[in-house]
Amino acid sequence: MDKQFEIRTYGFNELAQCYFPHVTKSSASKLFSNWIYSSTSLLEKLKELGWKKRSRNLTPKQVKALIGHFDPP
Repeated sequence: MDKQFEIRTYGFNELAQCYFPHVTKSSASKLFSNWIYSSTSLLEKLKELGWKKRSRNLTPKQVKALIGHFDPP
């Protein structure tokens, strides 16, 4: 049985590596950023929730918006 994805505060790099576990931390962050910036609606939603380009941590509400858009890792 698969473990259910936990909605909690994540570091940006930590969540990026959940989506891209087989690449380096730096590459995972770049790939994750590209995903986020490729969706105007997601980017606007994250900004409404207080996210900024250089944010190091993601709040549970921001994580929920991300996994709602991308599906859980």
